[in-house]
Amino acid sequence: MLAASGAAAAEKKKRVFLMEQFFLRNGTQPARIHEYLSKGSVPASVRVHSGPIIVLEALVAAHMPQVALIEGFDSVAQMFSLSQKLTGDKNLNAAFEAWERGEEQPCEHCSISLLEATDYCPEVKADPQRKTPRIFELRTYHSPTWRQLAALHERFAGPEIKIFHRSGVHPILYTSTIFGQQMPNLTYLIPFENLAEREKAWAAFGADPEWVKVRKESVDKHGQISSVIQMSLWRAAPYSPIK
Repeated sequence: MLAASGAAAAEKKKRVFLMEQFFLRNGTQPARIHEYLSKGSVPASVRVHSGPIIVLEALVAAHMPQVALIEGFDSVAQMFSLSQKLTGDKNLNAAFEAWERGEEQPCEHCSISLLEATDYCPEVKADPQRKTPRIFELRTYHSPTWRQLAALHERFAGPEIKIFHRSGVHPILYTSTIFGQQMPNLTYLIPFENLAEREKAWAAFGADPEWVKVRKESVDKHGQISSVIQMSLWRAAPYSPIK
């Protein structure tokens, strides 16, 4: 029993994700944030832990230009512990100082969200063989109540993911927001090879007879459990560990 419990615990990794979004202005800011992340922040994080790291540049979003950094940790305690380790990293501190120097401020503003992986979230990991950055779709479904958010998670964990997969939609991350905007919500991230593949997959999902049935049953039982949907399209940065 102990060995089995240990194996199960080993599979439950990267349960907390920190998402930082940098809202930029056209000019020098986009190049400067990529310089800082590629030469400072990302290498520093890789040096102290092996959790997943995704760097995304917005293609279509409410604010453009924009860059997002998503990092995964085993726990909130680990996240804070690793942050403390990085305070003395000379390369990171030098990169941060270089990012903040200059006539123009480094970014317009930034936001930070703390996300908790759902029980049905797969393990998020990089493919070392992948060289070409993919397109990523970030979706946030805001629910009117926590009860309806639970119903939304139940629907995802049950029939919806199966329909996703046979339609060509393969999310790598499913989360609930612990701290952030538009709470309560379900936020998930889907990679696609290109925009044409995305359009084909979502068209197949929307036309799936089982999905039409599942959605109607869900609304009849719980009401409109996702009242606001936010969607944005991104491309992984060339230096992003997960592409």
